[in-house]
Amino acid sequence: MISFFSKKPLLKELIPQESVDFHSHILYGLDDGAKTKEDTVFLIDSLKEIGFSKLITTPHTTPMVWDNTKEAILSQYEKIKTELPELSADVGLHTASEYLMDESFLQRLNEERLLTLKEDYVLVEMSYINPPMELFDILFQLANKGYRIVLAHPERYNFYHNDFNVYKRLKEVGCLFQLNLLSSTGYYGDSVAQTADKLLKERMYDFAATDAHHAKHIKAFGMKVAIKNHNQIPELLENNSVFK
Repeated sequence: MISFFSKKPLLKELIPQESVDFHSHILYGLDDGAKTKEDTVFLIDSLKEIGFSKLITTPHTTPMVWDNTKEAILSQYEKIKTELPELSADVGLHTASEYLMDESFLQRLNEERLLTLKEDYVLVEMSYINPPMELFDILFQLANKGYRIVLAHPERYNFYHNDFNVYKRLKEVGCLFQLNLLSSTGYYGDSVAQTADKLLKERMYDFAATDAHHAKHIKAFGMKVAIKNHNQIPELLENNSVFK
């Protein structure tokens, strides 16, 4: 079990000022993140206070759940920039999407250019229940089309916790790993924290981001980290500068 009793810093104390956050759900009305304009304002202001000076928000594209189209995301993004011009400009607000890799993803990939974090970097995730049967074919097709694959929160895929070699294979085929910062506090449970700690120990992460959805996530930045290898977190956040 992850120990909470040794002296460890608060998560927010590990966030360098002027950091970039490239995974969040702060555009209201699109998914399980912000619901209202006021939520969007709260989340942006809170992330600024924590230390983030540039925000790339990533609404879910999840068929049959949050089946956002590229056009709908861009439309809402432009609407929010119009409604909140100063706040949006202050954080250099940009939008991409967090794409669920499922059986329909290859069709989407072949039909349209994906919304990217910057240039060819695309944020993808898997179901928390099980990986897609065609996972490595999807990853091959993404790479073949010139995308650089950023895999969101690999530590949260419980089905890989007892098969660490899969993480190594994902790295071998070119996946860049993004740590969910709250995983370091035990927010998602001990097993997730332990896996994050092991991935950190093996230096398998490339980036870190908030995946902020709501006020509970913001509050959790005031929790102590619950892992040993937390000293890598500022380094990962420095790596995020590629998205400036």
